[in-house]
Amino acid sequence: MVLPGVEKFPQARIVAAADLRRSAREAFEKHYAGRAYQSVEELCADPNVDVVWIATPNHLHRPHTIMAAEHGKHIICTKPMALTVQECEQMCLAAERNGVQLLCGQTYSMSPDVQALVKVARSGELGRLIAINTWFYTDWLIKPRVAEEVDESLGGGVVYRHAPHLIDTVRLLGGGLVRSVRAQVGRWMPERPCPGNFSAYLEFEDGTPATIVYNGYGYFDTSELTWGIGNRMYSEEERVRVRRALREGQIDDEVAKEGMRFGAAASDASSTGSGWTAGAQVPGTRAHIHWFGITVASFERGDIRQSPNGVFVYGDDGRREMRVEGGRGTGTVEMADMYAAVYEGKPIVHDGRWGMATLEVGQAMVQSARERREIILTHQCPAAE
Repeated sequence: MVLPGVEKFPQARIVAAADLRRSAREAFEKHYAGRAYQSVEELCADPNVDVVWIATPNHLHRPHTIMAAEHGKHIICTKPMALTVQECEQMCLAAERNGVQLLCGQTYSMSPDVQALVKVARSGELGRLIAINTWFYTDWLIKPRVAEEVDESLGGGVVYRHAPHLIDTVRLLGGGLVRSVRAQVGRWMPERPCPGNFSAYLEFEDGTPATIVYNGYGYFDTSELTWGIGNRMYSEEERVRVRRALREGQIDDEVAKEGMRFGAAASDASSTGSGWTAGAQVPGTRAHIHWFGITVASFERGDIRQSPNGVFVYGDDGRREMRVEGGRGTGTVEMADMYAAVYEGKPIVHDGRWGMATLEVGQAMVQSARERREIILTHQCPAAE
């Protein structure tokens, strides 16, 4: 998912990669005519690499980020930044100590439509922000999932893997400084023993409330309310078939997941890193990634939300649509921000401290659900203007 976006950024050249899978290394060497390593350490030691994108399993983000920083590489770390706030702090300190940039990327909050929502919110056109509400219903749990994706101790489940998209969006709109969290987290699918849904109430330091509702069990999908635009992998018929096969133990997740990986032999599309497939067990699949649910921000004199072509602005004079050009652009946006930081000295909005603050909200959601109380936050940071 990342490589096609990086390819589109004109100032970037993909020169090296590390992967445990021989098929991926061979595909990389063939497709990019680059160097392929068996370990992250070998990649970080490459003197001709300027930026390393950490897209390894979540529990490896901290050691791999620190390794890259100690080799003097700038870093883009895929969300979630790490497993704990303490790990995030170690990553930030390593980047600062070695004088390198650290960006926590691959979140929907970097998409053009969310950026347009933020622009309207900051303009003051509709007055003071009074509430943010976001819903996301998807089929995350019934997609092919391997061990580290469903083991909470390894950063599995939707709080680690999907919540950062929504938390980042809400934090950007609200200014970044969340005061407290009250939440419930559910684990209702035996075949996927990890968090699969949550409902959270966030209060910002200025008193602005925000709610986040998420369900990843693959029944209702919020794309039904958003003109078919969403994050669906399966059609309605496919969902029924896949869920039944999953419950009957007829899906080999490892095989299915392999068909989605870079260099897989399952399809020509996957060999270039740009396609989705889930192998023979779940035929006919695809993904249209654009929106992560519905987000509505309310102000003293109006509301804003996504529209088919950008953003709807509801004000005293009625509704108007602001057109937004471009897709989500995973990879391209992060590379543009990193380039601006390294070569133009501009600050990174989604830097390590921002990623740490977003993770803190997710951790607080789990703690709040476990202890059934409000959790006060201590590691928040303001959104850059």
